[in-house]
Amino acid sequence: MSAPAADTKFIGDVARWLNEVVIGLNLCPFSGKPTRENRVRFFVSNATDDEMLLQDLQQEMELLDQKPASEIETTLVIVPHHLQDFFDYNQFLNWTNQLLKRNRWVGVYQLATFHPQYCFAHAEPDDTENLTNRAPYPILHIIREASLEKALEYFADVEEIPEVNKTRVESLSAEEKQKLFPYLFGR
Repeated sequence: MSAPAADTKFIGDVARWLNEVVIGLNLCPFSGKPTRENRVRFFVSNATDDEMLLQDLQQEMELLDQKPASEIETTLVIVPHHLQDFFDYNQFLNWTNQLLKRNRWVGVYQLATFHPQYCFAHAEPDDTENLTNRAPYPILHIIREASLEKALEYFADVEEIPEVNKTRVESLSAEEKQKLFPYLFGR
């Protein structure tokens, strides 16, 4: 597969996950509006090591520095060729924190994390609640803090979202899980 065709497939898989899982299950009440308005950027990183991925992340945050939220609200950095192991992915997050500090982006951007093997610290790998953060590929979601703060003003009971999400994914039937998460359960 040529790079553009591969990128199209990766973006299609992530867009489907965003629309069917994140928005479809209402796991993130803030995601629907920017998605409908085409203000979500999908960037496929072809990084195969940490340094390349850090460079891609920096470039994407620099792009967000240059573009207003009315044009690009947020970026999903899709990482199909690196950090396939969840432990390695978690270790890499230490580097992302350093990147934010070094560039004075703490308080400007934050990263939300998604991975096919995502496992919450208190959970077992097979616990259904992990589905809330499981995606077809490792993803680093760059969020504008100012936009998040503004969105939080319009949503009551934000602190309840994780528990509501856990309940929602735990209520899925086996058939629904297979349909929504084919990369985890097969077809």
